[in-house]
Amino acid sequence: VQLQASGGGLVQAGGSLRLSCAASGRIVSINGMGWFRQAPGKQRELVASITSGDSTNYADSVKGRFTISRDSAKNTVYLQMNSLKPEDTAVYYCNADLRYESGLRHYTKTYWGPGTQVTVSS
Repeated sequence: VQLQASGGGLVQAGGSLRLSCAASGRIVSINGMGWFRQAPGKQRELVASITSGDSTNYADSVKGRFTISRDSAKNTVYLQMNSLKPEDTAVYYCNADLRYESGLRHYTKTYWGPGTQVTVSS
């Protein structure tokens, strides 16, 4: 199983970016997916998450500005980021809590993507 994220970049304050994260491999089902971020010198923090039932959760700092969504057919999660602020600058990581097949058996594991840089200039 692999997670591949894309969509990061440099944007001016007030601008928008859309991150995508696709999970691939011998996936049986995905329980939930999420986005985390880590700024220099800070701990990794949850940005947003979405369950298989489409329940969402957001960090207070991004509520009203970011929207998480998913395409279950593509095993892909998206993060639409609007009204970006310089304090949103960080490396963004996606993760997925999923069941996968190996050797005719199923396992549950949380996978992480490699991270994508988001830089918001003032």
